[in-house]
Amino acid sequence: MSAWEVALLLWCLSCCASAVWRYYINGSDYSIFSTRSFIALEYEGTSFSSWQIPTTCKAENTSLTKTKVHCASAGVHTIKPNVKDKNKEEERYLSVDNSHICFLWYYKVVDILDNLTQIVTLWVYDPESSSKEELQWTATKPSLNSRILTKLLNTLGQHPYIHTTVKRRVYVPDALSQEGTWDIHLPMSSDDLMKEIRGNKVAFQDCFISNLMILMTPPMTTIPETRGDLPLTLPAGSPLLSTWSSCIPTFTVLVTDHETFQSNDSFHTWTRIRVPPGILSDAERHSVTDVALFNSGIMFLINGAIYLKTAKTFKKLDSSKGLPKTKIIGITRRRWCQVRYLFKSKKRKSMLAIWTKSEFYLGYSAFRFLKVIDSSMLRVALKLGPTVTVAIESVEYTWHPLELALIVYYCSSCTTTKRVRMLLYNEDSGNWAFQDFQLELPIDRNLVSHFLYSALPDLILWDAHMVYYYYKNFTVTGIIRTDTGESNLSKLSHGSKIHNVVIDRFGSILVKMENNEMFFFKADITDAIKLHVWANSTVKSALFFNKSSKVYIVYFSEKFLVQPQEYPLYLELQSVIHKTKDKCPYMAFQHNILSDFYFMDKGESLTIWTQIVYPENIGLYIIVEHYGPSVLTWTQEISYEIASGFSTKSVLTTFSQTTSYESVDDYFQLQEKNMGLMLIQFRPSEFSKTCPIAKQVFEIAVGCDANKYIQVKGFSKSGCQRRDFSYVIDKEFLRNRPSENLKIRYDVGKYGCPRRLEFNEPFHPIIELFDENGFVKLVEANFIVWEIHGRDDYTFNYTMKQSGCINEAQTLKAMMEENQGLPLDDVWGPQNYKPCFSYAIGKPGDLNQPYEILNRSNKNHLQWPMDHSGMYVFRVKILDPNFSFCNLTAIFAIETFGVIPRPSFYLVAALIFILMLTFISILVLSYFWYMKIYRQFIFEPLHKPPAKQKKH
Repeated sequence: MSAWEVALLLWCLSCCASAVWRYYINGSDYSIFSTRSFIALEYEGTSFSSWQIPTTCKAENTSLTKTKVHCASAGVHTIKPNVKDKNKEEERYLSVDNSHICFLWYYKVVDILDNLTQIVTLWVYDPESSSKEELQWTATKPSLNSRILTKLLNTLGQHPYIHTTVKRRVYVPDALSQEGTWDIHLPMSSDDLMKEIRGNKVAFQDCFISNLMILMTPPMTTIPETRGDLPLTLPAGSPLLSTWSSCIPTFTVLVTDHETFQSNDSFHTWTRIRVPPGILSDAERHSVTDVALFNSGIMFLINGAIYLKTAKTFKKLDSSKGLPKTKIIGITRRRWCQVRYLFKSKKRKSMLAIWTKSEFYLGYSAFRFLKVIDSSMLRVALKLGPTVTVAIESVEYTWHPLELALIVYYCSSCTTTKRVRMLLYNEDSGNWAFQDFQLELPIDRNLVSHFLYSALPDLILWDAHMVYYYYKNFTVTGIIRTDTGESNLSKLSHGSKIHNVVIDRFGSILVKMENNEMFFFKADITDAIKLHVWANSTVKSALFFNKSSKVYIVYFSEKFLVQPQEYPLYLELQSVIHKTKDKCPYMAFQHNILSDFYFMDKGESLTIWTQIVYPENIGLYIIVEHYGPSVLTWTQEISYEIASGFSTKSVLTTFSQTTSYESVDDYFQLQEKNMGLMLIQFRPSEFSKTCPIAKQVFEIAVGCDANKYIQVKGFSKSGCQRRDFSYVIDKEFLRNRPSENLKIRYDVGKYGCPRRLEFNEPFHPIIELFDENGFVKLVEANFIVWEIHGRDDYTFNYTMKQSGCINEAQTLKAMMEENQGLPLDDVWGPQNYKPCFSYAIGKPGDLNQPYEILNRSNKNHLQWPMDHSGMYVFRVKILDPNFSFCNLTAIFAIETFGVIPRPSFYLVAALIFILMLTFISILVLSYFWYMKIYRQFIFEPLHKPPAKQKKH
């Protein structure tokens, strides 16, 4: 729906209401509010006379309630309607910019579930000359003007790309298509949702394209409506109830007194959430008091019981899930999105919290609940007598990813007043801590709390009329007041009650009353300003965040149902502050904090650069604050310069940990002590409502990054030439000398591709370190290797003496004897590593033994037996205790070849026996042959005498 169509809706809903006027521009991005923009004005009411327009602007027709204005010069322009009666309408001071940013990116996303990718189709459009579909964000292809503009900019060298704000990755497009669009392919992600569409600095007619921040999520499906189901609503006459996913604010639920609606695209489209008949009575269906949204369903609180609606079922959650059957008074989920965190214990992170007046429960996956505390335990913690009533008022998650706050009250007679206290609960440690928080309120006041975007547990609380603040770790407290000194916001809103309070990451806090009047203030600011009236008091509305984390309003009526509208908060704020002359005390606050979460391992450091620029002689500075265990120390380098009347102060803050873990008595206990989640924030020393950013907050997790791993260079688990196979290890080559040979099934998927080496080729493993972003570095630390199936027919080419050892070095055999009963993976590691290069460590021994410790720089290699080949599967383990909190191991396999296998003893003996038998047989046969010949010559003459001839 366009801005004018929403305006028509509001006009139809404004019957018998006070007058109000608004303005619009083409499109929904009010950041382009320039001399090129046509400003649409609209007045609701019956006493309109004309528009009062400055001479620098021109209106189409000043006597119409709806008209268009164009301001040709930049500056602040005063616009207001003239009315017939004595009441004066408020004037607005619209800041029109002379910006060279005129064009916008249009995008549409197609999800490819087969390979979990997304295709983003981009083109450029001009809001002043685009199609209606483009302005309403329903276009599937560029309009004629947009197609021509996109092709022209492409010819001039424009090539867009998508930059992710968390992982800092860049995705580039294919070539421009014939339709005038670019396609960018990128993987679906659940922890890198916020992206920015950027382009080259290419101008056409002195106009550039504005960068566009977008929220790109995996497909989020809404629950389909089933024919025959019945509405699920609030009690009649109730103000709207809204909620959204903390990480995906476009995934939302709106509960009204007529229907419940769900949307996954900021209510551009939506479905009705209804329930099957027969489960709830008519009265129960109209008694929703709270709601919580999940990816798999929606949870409703109805008459003190919890019901879960999914795509297939609607059921009550009871004692089988660990919940009380009745008397539940609230549900809450995390309001801040923190995908990553460090959980030291083996406990699970909760999904939500529910509470009764006397019990507090945490909910986990599969919607199973566990009771954490009850009123009797609270009474003991508060050191109160058995006659004092203790009750839980509300529960809220803090900005800390593992902490919750319980707002509790206690009273004796509980007739007039109650005392309110607050406890913080840490899910990881299980510890409770009372905060420096005390408040005395009338018994009928109910408090709602919301923790701010802050490393410290800063929060605001509100009841129906007032907002209470607790800043800077409860050292600055009080009640929010307006410039008139009034703290009761209802008195300034014609008696209306506080309805919505929304808080963003920039510290902005917007308070909406039930009659649609709004107040604004920022974190660390103690006074609020009243904004111009934007919507009529008769219209029901609620505040949400869109895909660019900007505020928008959703209107509801029985006739028109749900209609969203962008709200120009920044322009409205500028208009109200124009008269007050409120200025930000600094010109710029910059930093290089690129992520909300950083992991720090042993030996690592993190350097943060911050800079503040301010007018000379004000004396501002940057404050660093932290919350959580003190597991890090930091140093600062400050540089200061003055030029052209401005002071620039730059600060380099380096966080590090200097603990040494080598040769300590209890390695694991020392590790546990120095691990933890530390919250850090940088903020200027002074701040005002007009400053764009209140503070920059991030987490530093000191400990083991689960995404960190090592592998041996040159080995992989893909592209293997061989499939799984089996081989046999001779028993004489096994470490324990078993009675039988060992048959091994080689699993390529588990062990990776084996490398073939000649028997005379030594091998030196090179260890590579990786994390979720890929290769990090080559590992310089000491490591060990051992054959996981028990082979010991390999050795190392360096001895302890050659390696420079003064005392005998540790070996796998010695460590196994020293740690009998432990698994082989645990007998030797960083927890018990002792170097051999000091006289104070170890004892003298045989230094001619092989040195079994390797690293990247030493010359120690694995050597193979010369008389047989074999298959070796090694596990490598980092040995250096100062390298990582993680137990880093990897597997690689070596297959040796090129050696004729050594024959067995029996085969050699048989061969020798046959050779000897053959030789003796020949000898004996030779003897008899000789004797035969010899006898012949003895008994027979060598020459017979000639026979005598007979005489006749």
